[in-house]
Amino acid sequence: MPCNVLVINPGSTSTKVAVYEDGTELFSENESISSVAASGYGSIYAQLSFREGQVRSALARRDYDSGRLSLVVGRGGLLRPLAGGVYRIGAAMLADLAAARYGEHASNLGACLADRIARPLGLDGYIVDPVVVDELWDVSRVGGHRLFEHRSIFHALNQKAVARRWCGENGRDYKEACIIVAHMGGGVSVGLHLGGRVVDVNNALDGEGPFSAERSGTLPAGDLARLCFSGKHSLRDVMAMIKGSGGLVSLEGTNDLRVLEERMQSGDARAELHYRAFAYGVAKAVGGLATAASGKVDTIILTGGIAHSHGMMENIEKMCSFIAPVVVYPGEGELEALALAGMRVLSGEATVLDY
Repeated sequence: MPCNVLVINPGSTSTKVAVYEDGTELFSENESISSVAASGYGSIYAQLSFREGQVRSALARRDYDSGRLSLVVGRGGLLRPLAGGVYRIGAAMLADLAAARYGEHASNLGACLADRIARPLGLDGYIVDPVVVDELWDVSRVGGHRLFEHRSIFHALNQKAVARRWCGENGRDYKEACIIVAHMGGGVSVGLHLGGRVVDVNNALDGEGPFSAERSGTLPAGDLARLCFSGKHSLRDVMAMIKGSGGLVSLEGTNDLRVLEERMQSGDARAELHYRAFAYGVAKAVGGLATAASGKVDTIILTGGIAHSHGMMENIEKMCSFIAPVVVYPGEGELEALALAGMRVLSGEATVLDY
């Protein structure tokens, strides 16, 4: 009997739904939610029933019988720090997400939605490699002041998926490989995968590391402190500068790299500078992690939405190819990553963990 896996990926403006059969996509749907509609709810968790309706409508539109499902996988949200892997959705996880105990984000609804679909069918629901995957070396955590510690919040789902993909394509064991992955999208996270763990990575949620389409990256500490106490900006203002209104949004007024490329073609020198600075920041982060690995890197993987830009990838590759071969896997790949994890559960390849 074919194995059918339903995957659910809730974002701030959409709920992405797909069904995979034996690892091949049967169909996918992208249910949108406008910012106006979203603002009508008191919290993200309050959207749960509405989002569940979106998932069920997507299945009904495809005339899909939910009884065919083998399991359901949702995107993982903001939970306590966890090792990477597949986690069974249970009461403790759902309680933390409902209370937004570790922060509020649309991805928190992934587990809740998976549970609501799976439970009436007598199935288990799962999440995979949530953004809070924390496998850092102790030395990676140390900040320059006793009140501060580096945290691991990054694009764990896609980073681990593309690392495993490269290993599969090259006959390597993920637990024995040394890979640097740079995920580039609204945020940028650059991680060192060593021995099957992401032992060093920037906190992409809070804009640490290279600047991105929407995040400022690490800013000059003194200037930032002075700005915070200037009396001109609230905490909310400053956080928006760091994530959401930072990066290319601040520098160029757009989060779309294609707009920069069009401006460059029209001779816009400022756009070209910012374009090169984006590549420069990512390449520097890759180089820093290469030193952490003593230069013994098997491959560098460039991924995320911005990896669709051939020009940007060429810029980064020119600066990084002396370290190790560079591979480009464009796109987010989150739905497929969730589905493949579900297939690993069904095949017995994955060890299912409890929260």
